[in-house]
Amino acid sequence: MTVEQAIELLKRLIATPSVSRNESAAADIVEAQMVSMGFKPQRKGNNVWAEAWKRDESKPTILLDAHIDTVRPNAQWVRDPFAPTVEGDRLYGLGSNDTGGSLVAMIAVFSQLATTEQPYNLIMLASAEEEVTGVNGVRAVLPELGKVDFAIVGEPTGMNPAVAEKGLLVLDCVAHGVAGHAAREEGVNAIYKALKDIEWFRTHCFERVSPLLGPVKMTVTGVEAGTQHNVVPAECRFMVDVRVNECYQNVEMVELIREAVECDVTPRSTHLNSSAIALDHPAVVRLVAKGRTPFGSPTMSNQAVMPFTTLKLGPGDSARSHTADEYILISEIVEAVEIYVAVLDKLEIEK
Repeated sequence: MTVEQAIELLKRLIATPSVSRNESAAADIVEAQMVSMGFKPQRKGNNVWAEAWKRDESKPTILLDAHIDTVRPNAQWVRDPFAPTVEGDRLYGLGSNDTGGSLVAMIAVFSQLATTEQPYNLIMLASAEEEVTGVNGVRAVLPELGKVDFAIVGEPTGMNPAVAEKGLLVLDCVAHGVAGHAAREEGVNAIYKALKDIEWFRTHCFERVSPLLGPVKMTVTGVEAGTQHNVVPAECRFMVDVRVNECYQNVEMVELIREAVECDVTPRSTHLNSSAIALDHPAVVRLVAKGRTPFGSPTMSNQAVMPFTTLKLGPGDSARSHTADEYILISEIVEAVEIYVAVLDKLEIEK
């Protein structure tokens, strides 16, 4: 697949609505594209993947992953989000930047690498439900792929390697009091009990600070209590967004928080962990040699659910993601293909 063909594929995908959990038509397009390129794709739900050649179990396996789903277009779009429009170097359309550019560049590179013997097995995965971290996305597919030793996750990073990524915990917290009449000295106000814990979430600094991701960040993002003006509330519920650096695992973080606060703390899940890759990993070394700058990423990706070494790398700019009139530069896709090939061709990694 040429870069020009990759850009035409991206235009077709932009024109095909693929909001999370409704990616079937986009998956059909990717599946047909892989067949037309001579591969034998497999599919589970709206996830499509193919292997470049018959697997050699003596070699390590590299996975290329980019998602096909998008968020819903917001009301501020001026252009039609599903009409791919080229203006100069810009290709406008929903999902162009996040993360259609990565997807089509990876497919092009996958087809190029497949023509030459490589010291690894290679899988190309177009995954679903990334924007909602859905159970029918990459998590459903990983057991089907066999052992993976290294993955590049395509997201807009300006083709600079995101060598660390923050994880996520969403906590539902409940402070308990005793109901009573507000006019008398009755009850125990759950709001007042919650205030102490909310202040702890606002001010506490965990000891381990990442050189790339900084400290763990905790933000109280919602509070709910009370039924009527004259009743002392027996419960105060609040939720907390916790962005975890790679110095902690989510399960450990939950236990540390529970030890520090009085309220009940229930995580919605603990599977969205932070990740990091060593700076001396061969892929990172090659990128640095190409003049690319490693950094820590505050945003999440499919890396959060991949239990093996990963690197986030792709064309575009994260600041354009989920914005009105989203676009990617055609030159960014051209550059991405060149850099992906430079990183992956004859790459030696440990099994």
